[in-house]
Amino acid sequence: MSSPFASFLRVYEPLAAFDRERQRYWRGYAKSGRAVSPVVGAARQRALILDALGAGWSGLPDEDEAYLMWREEPELSPPLICPWSLRVRVAEAALEARDGVPPQLADAFVPPALADASEAALAGWRASMTSPDAGVPRLHEQAVMWLVPIRWFVFFDGSERELNLAPERSVRFRTPISLARRRGHRALSVLRRSLPDGPVTSELAETVRWLEEFHPGSVLELDYGGLAGLMPDEKLMADKSAELAASGIAAMSEGDLDGAGSAYEQLVEFWRETQLLERCN
Repeated sequence: MSSPFASFLRVYEPLAAFDRERQRYWRGYAKSGRAVSPVVGAARQRALILDALGAGWSGLPDEDEAYLMWREEPELSPPLICPWSLRVRVAEAALEARDGVPPQLADAFVPPALADASEAALAGWRASMTSPDAGVPRLHEQAVMWLVPIRWFVFFDGSERELNLAPERSVRFRTPISLARRRGHRALSVLRRSLPDGPVTSELAETVRWLEEFHPGSVLELDYGGLAGLMPDEKLMADKSAELAASGIAAMSEGDLDGAGSAYEQLVEFWRETQLLERCN
């Protein structure tokens, strides 16, 4: 299964972030060996959602899967968990499928009973967002097709990039969520002074709020996903997206709008070719 042409922003939380029942579940999951790496996980996640919506489907998934990350050797420490939240994802996909067809065909795609179950599952999940003791995990992953949003780079330093060209082609950044939050708040403060009404400012503010939902011992990951396979080795090795984002924010904080504009234009130019591939099919 090939990875979708999307980038991902993920939060991996320690077991302490989950209630006791979920901690037991994730410990068993880690020992089962079912977890896969993000390189193949995005395609597997998509396949599971599509299978759940296939002909004759009878309900929402009861079990979940996750990406796992170890700070030390697996036998020395428990993993950090990035749940896939399959129940919520399938419920969202089911309701989107109904909305995407004429009303007279909707029941053929998603039977009313399962549509009701999907709506109830999403309502329960949304209600859990206001109750920190509910034990229902939040969505730990964001995805964007055909590019990496520029705002995501402000959470990382260029030194945190991990580039692998073989055997599994991948580009990812990882950083403690506490550090990512500080960087995000600092960038947001600069943008609010310089571009208070800009869409980039509001989008960054939304992402910063999302990060505040998670355990302080979490790790934030930016993964180029299938986009890494669309770029030649030379382009990936020359990638300075995180450095350009940092220099743009620094220039803006000093009132150097020309410098900030130059950094932004270089970022847009780097990702333009990849984004335009969406129109090739």
